[in-house]
Amino acid sequence: MSRRLLVVDDEKGIRAALTQLLEYEGYEVRAASSGTEGLAIYDQWKPQLVFLDVKMAGMDGLETLKRLRERDPSAVVVMISGHATIQNAVEATQLGAYDILEKPLDTDRILVTLRNATGRIDLAEENERLKATIESRYEIVGKSFAIRALIENIEKVADSSARVLISGENGTGKELVARAVHRQSSRARKPFVEVNCAAIPGELIESELFGHMKGSFTGAIQDRAGKFEQADGGTLFLDEVGDMSLAAQAKVLRVLQDGDVTRIGGAKPRKVDVRVIAATNKKLEGEIAAGRFREDLYYRLNVVPIQVPPLRERREDIPLLVEHFLSQFTQHDSVAPRSIDAAAIDRLTAFDWPGNVRELRNTIERLLILAPGPRVTAADVERLTGVRASTTGGLGGLEDSRTFEEFKLAAERAFLTVKLRQHDWNVAETARALDMPRSNLYKKIERHGLARESE
Repeated sequence: MSRRLLVVDDEKGIRAALTQLLEYEGYEVRAASSGTEGLAIYDQWKPQLVFLDVKMAGMDGLETLKRLRERDPSAVVVMISGHATIQNAVEATQLGAYDILEKPLDTDRILVTLRNATGRIDLAEENERLKATIESRYEIVGKSFAIRALIENIEKVADSSARVLISGENGTGKELVARAVHRQSSRARKPFVEVNCAAIPGELIESELFGHMKGSFTGAIQDRAGKFEQADGGTLFLDEVGDMSLAAQAKVLRVLQDGDVTRIGGAKPRKVDVRVIAATNKKLEGEIAAGRFREDLYYRLNVVPIQVPPLRERREDIPLLVEHFLSQFTQHDSVAPRSIDAAAIDRLTAFDWPGNVRELRNTIERLLILAPGPRVTAADVERLTGVRASTTGGLGGLEDSRTFEEFKLAAERAFLTVKLRQHDWNVAETARALDMPRSNLYKKIERHGLARESE
């Protein structure tokens, strides 16, 4: 698709010569003889690039540029001047001009400027496409009462500087909520920095959060800023904060109280302006009672609590989520497009989804890859996902067991699978929740051949 270019100049010869050159290079060109006419064409036609004369009768080029940038701050404008001065160039640059060309116009200079300007436009458009792709991955999808209430809470808290504690089961979308709060806040143009507290070993979490100085410990080969410094002016998202060590919790508490960060091995504190959003799948009140989480930190983080509902409590959103994931996979992940039968969606809607939205997303991806026909059917859902066993009612398919011993084994396997999913396949957490020795749980996992589903 050719680029649209607008030439605004009160000299007929300049307009004709520029139009001829640009059309020869493959661009779609329109011309205007005054600033007023140029603004009217711009509003109606939306060109990607404007060549604009500085000196014109009536509204001059600088005034036209000012009004154009007020209407469209992203407008790319190249100024043309027969007697450009330093003052003209400075003023045009301050008003947002991309470049300024002197008359008589040099063809090579025009083409170089045009190539550079269109390259900038291409880059800006690619950035917008990438931004749209990223945002679609972090979009909160749904129209249920629970989701509408969640979005309303996000909108209320976003513009404040209050800390937020997001609670919910694994896979419900706590990160999406954190990103939505950041995106709708005044800090949206500043960094959003994420730390998964459960994924970082306890001995490294302090270095990750607060940074370190060269030589402060083995392997510290250079100074390194921590996540608090990286998020300065923006938002720091502490995911699975309930898994943070007590030592790190004490240091985080001091940062929240004073706004100062001291790197490991450093002596000079650094002031940071960071909004902290935390998330957890644990009941922190219970962790406090067990001595694993600081009560004072809990109250610092839990200024505004947000609870993310599990998918089973908003089943009416499942068809929307299915369509969203179908679109996402086919548009951005190079998966062959296909539709899904209503009966298949009914099957998916009836399932409890212990792994929540994450499990549903993985299931849709699996169906798109492995289903044989042009449409995903209910039979595909049952064959490729095992959803049938969870949605048949009664004993969930266990009544098909031939003996009581077979029934007990199948029931135990199903129960343990659900509990492991609820705790994100963390064996220690699952064993604690079941009040079972960890060694016993490992034996049962091995006995039943249980394995985490691929992401």
